[in-house]
Amino acid sequence: MHLVYPAVLAALLFCTGLYGVLARRNAILVLMSVELMLNAVNLNLVAFDVWLRDELHAGQALTLFTIAIAAAEIGIGLAIVLLVYRNRGTADVDRLRDLAEDGQHTEPADREHQAEAAA
Repeated sequence: MHLVYPAVLAALLFCTGLYGVLARRNAILVLMSVELMLNAVNLNLVAFDVWLRDELHAGQALTLFTIAIAAAEIGIGLAIVLLVYRNRGTADVDRLRDLAEDGQHTEPADREHQAEAAA
């Protein structure tokens, strides 16, 4: 088996996932992009395991662990996104700068003006 084909496919999948993480604003799409990146890593693990003809199949075992961790990560991530959506009404990552309540949230410039007014 040629190693080039799965390696190029994994690189394309990883780059697509990286673009999704950096360019998307919706938290669910960011989580999907992270899953795409993890699947690219899994593809590399299995491809190198087959190419090296590993007798212990360590690449496939690591792939199973990665799938289990990814399932736990997506479960917790979706729970957090749903909780934030219920509280804030949006899943836009850019609008969620911190987890402060809406009444306590001020911009850094507003904090400076408040500090000057208090002094």
